[in-house]
Amino acid sequence: MTQLPVIQPVRPAKPSGEPPIFHKIGIVGLGLIGGSVALAAREIWPTSLVIGVDNKDVLETAMRLHAIDVAADDPVVLAEVDLVILAAPVRTNIELLKELDDYVHQPAVVTDTGSTKSAVVEAARALPPKFTFIGGHPLGGGAKGGLENARPDLFKGRPWLLTPSGDGGGEAFEKLTAFATALGAVPRSLDPVAHDRLLAFLSHLPQLTASALMQVVGDAVGQEGLALAGRGLADTTRLASSPAEIWRDIAATNADEIGPALDVLIAMLQDLRRDLPTGDRLADVFSSAAVWRRALSV
Repeated sequence: MTQLPVIQPVRPAKPSGEPPIFHKIGIVGLGLIGGSVALAAREIWPTSLVIGVDNKDVLETAMRLHAIDVAADDPVVLAEVDLVILAAPVRTNIELLKELDDYVHQPAVVTDTGSTKSAVVEAARALPPKFTFIGGHPLGGGAKGGLENARPDLFKGRPWLLTPSGDGGGEAFEKLTAFATALGAVPRSLDPVAHDRLLAFLSHLPQLTASALMQVVGDAVGQEGLALAGRGLADTTRLASSPAEIWRDIAATNADEIGPALDVLIAMLQDLRRDLPTGDRLADVFSSAAVWRRALSV
């Protein structure tokens, strides 16, 4: 039986200098990213309707935080939206694309927030003409996921990568660019394949490395040993708190790029292992790493 949506009390309108870019925004998946988009959209466009689709526990939290206007655990509530944001794990988003035509009854812009793009862009090619899909990836994540860590300023000053199709996306691309800009992000356009290769090194490799390092150290020294650790270990392994369910999908849908990135790191570690008695390679690595660290913009 279809679950009827829960509707939040009407918000008092706040003055806004710009009209809404989208009037009805449907967000499927209210984790850190989806929840932060919802919170920001409700602040920026008080006359727009923000509709959240997730499981009941998450929806209860979303309503308590006033992150959405309408809550439902069935995508049927998306019937009249003009923007669909798929903010679930990557493989879930791909499955949702197959069903979208059953739920959304009018032309709509469709985007996602996943950390890999090639697989979802390929799946979106099967969407009917009433939809315009443009892949998206806001680089505003955090060490801890979940709606409870969402905040409306999560994207301020951070890149929001868009991967339009061959025709450039037209008006839909312009509207999504304006949407991301209004949320404080800095939109950039990128080819899906180039995106996945870049993110394999910038995001996916650091995540896997931090998690593997934390397990190796923890298994070796135990709880008592970790009590003696300095800030260096905590800073280096900050990402190790990330949820595995999201990263399982990222690894599966970008294995072709993550695998070679891991190979490069493994080769570097093997070099350092062989060089331990002399330290010559170590000196080169430390010198080069220091230069790149100074160039890193965070």
